[in-house]
Amino acid sequence: MRTLYISALALLTALLPSASPAQTSQKPWPIRAVIVTTFEIGNDTGDVPGEFQFWVEREHLTESLPFPGGPLDALDPSGTHPIRTNPDHTILGIVSGTTLVNATASMMALGLDPRFDLTHAYILINGIAGVDPKIASIGSAAWATFVVNDVAREIDPREAPKDWPYGIFPSGASRPDPNALTTTTWTRSNLYTLNPSLTAWAYAQTKDLNLGDDPKVASFRAAYTHDPAARRTPFVLIGATFASDYYWHGTIMTQYARDWVRLYTGGKGTFTTTEMEDAGFLNAIERLGNQHRVDPNRVLVLRTASNYSEERPGHAAAESITAPYIGSRLALESAYLCGSTVLHKLLADWPTTYAHIPTN
Repeated sequence: MRTLYISALALLTALLPSASPAQTSQKPWPIRAVIVTTFEIGNDTGDVPGEFQFWVEREHLTESLPFPGGPLDALDPSGTHPIRTNPDHTILGIVSGTTLVNATASMMALGLDPRFDLTHAYILINGIAGVDPKIASIGSAAWATFVVNDVAREIDPREAPKDWPYGIFPSGASRPDPNALTTTTWTRSNLYTLNPSLTAWAYAQTKDLNLGDDPKVASFRAAYTHDPAARRTPFVLIGATFASDYYWHGTIMTQYARDWVRLYTGGKGTFTTTEMEDAGFLNAIERLGNQHRVDPNRVLVLRTASNYSEERPGHAAAESITAPYIGSRLALESAYLCGSTVLHKLLADWPTTYAHIPTN
């Protein structure tokens, strides 16, 4: 057992970066804000944008730092995607990689990095997502009150009793039941609650923003004839986000997500967006908070809608799940506009926001 422990410790030490020559004679950089995205399509600048590019270009994150514990680089699979920072080294930007496992590992690697002091940093997790058409429209931006995970039991729905709405149900339960939660030792990993005061403050700063629109997106939205919210021009709202390693889609699965979020939040949360990372981020942040390396109360989650979580009337879910995201560019612009508005307000009076988390 001692040999295994020493080996694991050596591996962890090898993964953590050593200080660069420029940092060997100084304390860790006191970071004010961390921008967290999940993917970039190509280069960080100058080509088709993923979630990271607008932040790099528009916030002048001009310096690159090695990130040994980060995800593989899309352009160089033999290396990892670098961290980006501004010239005065107060803002960091990272690409985590998609899915829960990459999100967890990347956040832990950043939080344990000895080069940075993140104890007073605001962490803005942002990216594109699917959205419930009964709640919001493509291009809309949702600040998360809750992040819900998908640890569950599942049987193929073709083998489920005929009165079951779907084949997924809580671990510890014997059937889908949106009205009762069975307490288990792992239930806790299915719910993360964001600081409600900071979330409300961020919403207040952005709720009146004009998120713009796109004629092709507007035409696509119009097909959701039974969902008034889906046909609205993009807007800012507050809602719960559901993280899953399943890339699920369709009317039945969207109802499952509504029930699941309602179940784990005790009816306080409304399923709004679906993505594949945020529970991983929040789990890592919870553990880093226990080590006093980050402040979980300084975390914001912003998800913007690039697509709907269910198909248009008259179309099949199997067709819809593989369709290109018609709202990707609009969602990326919404993420930057809302996120940067809040970022700039946090940094504008740093002595105050350093000492006191804003409230609405």
